[in-house]
Amino acid sequence: MPLPRFLAPLAFALALPLLAADPKLPGVTAAIQSSLDARDIAGAVTLVITKDKTVHFETHGFADVATKRPMTGDTLFNIMSMTKPVTATALLMLQDEGKLSVADPVAKYLPEFAALKTPSGQPANLTLAQLLTHTSGLGEASGPTAQSAKTLADLVPLWLAAPMKYEPGAKWQYTQSGINAAARIVEVVSGQTFPAFLHTRLFGPLGLTHTTHYPTAAQLPLVATPYAKNKTTGELDAVVATPPAPGTRPPTGNAGLYASARDYARFCQMLLNGGSLDGHRYLSPAALKFLTTPQTGNLPTGFFQNDTYGQRGAHYGWGLATCILKTPHEGVPAMLSPGTYGHGGAWGTQAWIDPVRGVAYVLMVQRTNFPNSDASDVRRNFQQAAASALGRN
Repeated sequence: MPLPRFLAPLAFALALPLLAADPKLPGVTAAIQSSLDARDIAGAVTLVITKDKTVHFETHGFADVATKRPMTGDTLFNIMSMTKPVTATALLMLQDEGKLSVADPVAKYLPEFAALKTPSGQPANLTLAQLLTHTSGLGEASGPTAQSAKTLADLVPLWLAAPMKYEPGAKWQYTQSGINAAARIVEVVSGQTFPAFLHTRLFGPLGLTHTTHYPTAAQLPLVATPYAKNKTTGELDAVVATPPAPGTRPPTGNAGLYASARDYARFCQMLLNGGSLDGHRYLSPAALKFLTTPQTGNLPTGFFQNDTYGQRGAHYGWGLATCILKTPHEGVPAMLSPGTYGHGGAWGTQAWIDPVRGVAYVLMVQRTNFPNSDASDVRRNFQQAAASALGRN
């Protein structure tokens, strides 16, 4: 006998499969809440991914406090230096195609570099690998001319005009110009602008619809407001930081991207799967090795090289635009395996891939004045809670 008409919609609804809730690891909510309560952050998105699935996804707090706009899965973050591994990936894709080698001299692609001299007056002969491992000694672009630059090409003469800082290969020193020069080389070799190459070769195939140098009018309302902690009041003050429009600022490779947590996690998942995902190969095993294996020898590297953070420079190495944990130590990497690699951003965003345990941790926040974003309590608490929930103390 047919159901009465007024019951038919109910029967149809009950027949629909229940939508699966986002998975959550126990302990992460409380870990992030402690940072919210301490006014260290206004909100966050936390995500933990394995080679084949998301094991944790959660939004916390606000993307904008004044309007009470909540964090969502589509919230965009200025990921700052988490752009760097993306830049290295682009360059390595070109190496896989035989169009360049990271051992090549920079002057092969940017001829102006042929005249560059070291502090001792010798020809610099910089290589692409030195640009990407922060061992080049290249000077930085600064001042009003740099601020008015519109393209990566505009920055080239400014890097060359700045005195070199040290002899190439003599030490590790975090250098933004080197990564941006690598992005310019991607343009020269590919014949595309840097954003066009990323979107056609990486973001599009990976399905990264919320990753861009220049958020569109439709995306601007999704951008999280950055905050700085007021040292006097202890409260969070909003920071005015309007995303650039195309043609107003260079599409930098050091810190230019906006991305959602889900997008960046998918990029991490591709790396976790050895350079391929869903049947599409982005990097060869050899290219991935350049990205994830220390290329800096015994040079101390990283952001823990002072007394405050325990003089931990020997615990880290640098692949191509990627930080690698050689030996775990107490604090934020205590729960990570040797060989874990990734990068943080100046505004607190973090993404770390543990290939031994087959998991990646992605943390998105927008706090501009952490004393050291890589060493933040929010990063440590998130990673520890997630690792503990996965049974990996």
